[in-house]
Amino acid sequence: MADLGAPGAPAGQTEGPAGQTEGTDASENPIPANPIPATAVPIRPDLVSLDGYHSAQVDVEVRLNTNESPLPPPDAWLEALRNELGRIDFNRYPDRQATELRAAVARSHGVRPEQVFCANGSNEVLQCLLLAYGGPGRTVALFEPTYTLHRHIAMITGTQVAAGSRTDDFELDPDEVARVLTEAQPIITFLCSPNNPTGRADPPKTVAQVVASTTGLVVVDEAYGQFAPSSALDLVRAGGPGSDRVAVVRTFSKTWSMAAGRLGYLVASPAVVAACELVTLPYHLDSVKQVAGRLALQFDDAMRARVAVLREERGRIAAAFAEMPLQTWPSDANFILFRPTARPARQVWQFLLDASVLVRDCSEWPGLTGCLRVTVGLPEENDRFLAALHAALEGPPEGPLEESRT
Repeated sequence: MADLGAPGAPAGQTEGPAGQTEGTDASENPIPANPIPATAVPIRPDLVSLDGYHSAQVDVEVRLNTNESPLPPPDAWLEALRNELGRIDFNRYPDRQATELRAAVARSHGVRPEQVFCANGSNEVLQCLLLAYGGPGRTVALFEPTYTLHRHIAMITGTQVAAGSRTDDFELDPDEVARVLTEAQPIITFLCSPNNPTGRADPPKTVAQVVASTTGLVVVDEAYGQFAPSSALDLVRAGGPGSDRVAVVRTFSKTWSMAAGRLGYLVASPAVVAACELVTLPYHLDSVKQVAGRLALQFDDAMRARVAVLREERGRIAAAFAEMPLQTWPSDANFILFRPTARPARQVWQFLLDASVLVRDCSEWPGLTGCLRVTVGLPEENDRFLAALHAALEGPPEGPLEESRT
């Protein structure tokens, strides 16, 4: 049977970016989450077991744990933004429809403006989709390990979650997909392509098969889409049966080097866009963000050049991994998942942190036992990481190795 609405992280743990948990550590979480006092006004019962979303923010010299771009935006973009800021009427509310930004996004993808919805990061897009289509009595499907916010936001909106599993290579299993979709009849099926934290993109044929197997919405989260060899945007642009039920979600946080700006968007049918607009707050997208995104799209060549650099560095890291005692998986994103086989992952993670290199500890997340994830950084950052990793893997382990993936 499908897993309907599994509980959140146990007390004393935080949720990571793959829908799983990692143990708290003072070095990872210097400011602990505020507990809810026993005498407080009670929250909804279904939220009691949930923790908020957390990701380590530690002062280190090499930060490779959150899949941000290691490169700042182009200087010309920053100068253009400064010039535009002087033209904003800060005493007035922003353009509620984000007209110019939506038009720019539409041009960049070869679609119509009415097929674009913009929000405060791709997570707000996901929230709007779940507010519009989810809720009590409705179910979404996902396949874990995958991005935690799909499950987390679903549960916040009171939507049941039917969770299927991936193969040992972290790919979608057609039989498992068919089973979950048949049993759960989900209103939304979430695909993450490339999948975070495992790195593989879903081939167009696989996405098309999922669309054909459900009558609900298929949301393809392409936060790392520019690094991948294909995109579900082709299904939206081509039209045809089921294309009106495909929604592609993207972000400016990764390849556009705008993580601080929190800007994301959706490309889908006008009906899906209208549904998102129905549940969003008035004037939700501020004027600065609209200008920043519109101007960023004028620097497409710079973005593509940065993607090329990171792809090359990704290949260099993967080649170095092949010479180390590691289990690794191919990646179509700006990060690589790996499992140390000579020392426990937590020891390796701590050794790296002591060397002022921070990677993501996935070693206690369900389905990812003993795994770590590294973001592709600048060449000099990757050199620091690889040197520290090589040193961490030398010598006998200080304790038992983690068991293989369960």
